[in-house]
Amino acid sequence: MPMSELMSDFFDRLKSVSSGFASLDWEFLRYEKADAARLELLLNGEPVEEFSEVVVAEKSFEKARFITVRLKELIPRQQYEVKIQARYKGKIIASERISPFRKNVLVKSGKVIGAGDVGRKKKLLEKQKEGKKKMKMVGRVEIPKEAFFKLFNK
Repeated sequence: MPMSELMSDFFDRLKSVSSGFASLDWEFLRYEKADAARLELLLNGEPVEEFSEVVVAEKSFEKARFITVRLKELIPRQQYEVKIQARYKGKIIASERISPFRKNVLVKSGKVIGAGDVGRKKKLLEKQKEGKKKMKMVGRVEIPKEAFFKLFNK
């Protein structure tokens, strides 16, 4: 069993199952090489160091899926699309997407603008699309502090 798993998950689960009464005596038998690498979390293509950790290859997909799905629930929706990705050994192995807020730009004061003019509608929608693109380039994803605590407390 890799030492990192023993220290984090195993002892927590042992104490939970036994209501804090169980203990475990252990000792090193030998050191072995493990196939482990860094699992990075990317928000809109930018790595977030706080969520990066070293993971064994067998657990990488499971851990990446858990983190991306959980962050999708914890990060609030933004004005633009947010991509949450997990990268392991240079490959994206898990991905989620938070859809943006949408405003109906074709309705103003309860009335539809350009009811029959298709060109006007397309122009308004293209203008909105450009604005979202600019906002995504400038904007940064806000991660609430509670998200950090909730993610690691499972």
